[in-house]
Amino acid sequence: MFKRLREDIATIRQRDPAARGAWEVLTCYPGLHALVLHRFAHACWRVRRRWLARFVSQIARFLTGIEIHPGATVGRRVFIDHGMGVVIGETAEVGDDCTIYQGVTLGGTLLTRGAKRHPTLERGVIVGAGAKVLGGFTIGADAKIGSNAVVVKPVPPGGTAVGNPARVIMPADAKRAPERAAFCAYGITPNAEDPVSLALHGLIDHAAKEAQRVDEIVAALERLGARLEALHGVEGAAIDLRRLSAVIEGAMVHADAQTDLDRTG
Repeated sequence: MFKRLREDIATIRQRDPAARGAWEVLTCYPGLHALVLHRFAHACWRVRRRWLARFVSQIARFLTGIEIHPGATVGRRVFIDHGMGVVIGETAEVGDDCTIYQGVTLGGTLLTRGAKRHPTLERGVIVGAGAKVLGGFTIGADAKIGSNAVVVKPVPPGGTAVGNPARVIMPADAKRAPERAAFCAYGITPNAEDPVSLALHGLIDHAAKEAQRVDEIVAALERLGARLEALHGVEGAAIDLRRLSAVIEGAMVHADAQTDLDRTG
């Protein structure tokens, strides 16, 4: 018991720069208190002392603001930072070295008694503040859940889930060894841009380039004195598309030639 307590204290001091000493961590960190009480409640749950287990979990909830069902499985070196409002359901599994921030819910969507209703977090998962992970699926090792994300489907190892509903972003270097992955507070990573936002920005940039190209064509036509109105002819006559195409092509050739002359001059 004391070995795991020392592990927990060392983990908090490693991941929280505000922790200045072991005594401060032991007395002032509600995440640590909730985990210690959960271990007792979980032991009672496993020997079928279900009422006592639930009562201990309610005491922990009252003291820390963190609700961990006594049936949940929590691994080693788990860090619940700040912790207020964290809810971990009965069939949830939290792997070793995971980090959970305030307001996180590991919840279930099924009403079937005895079924796997809550998520499984594999080793090294980081769940940002306010995130909701809902369902009996698995979040892969070293994955990151962004703050306020709502995750309703599995996340592959090393992936980052952001948004509501969450979209999965894979890191640029997906083959990076997990042991080299740096700790990212609140699950914030350099590649955490929303993929939909990236696609929209790409379309906007493309449209801007096309508009610039059209402006260049119009400017070239004006320099040649070729006005589009002259191509319409008399009222009711159809536009000569071949002539328009030839004028535009000639204008572009002339513009490219003028650019070459300017560069050589």
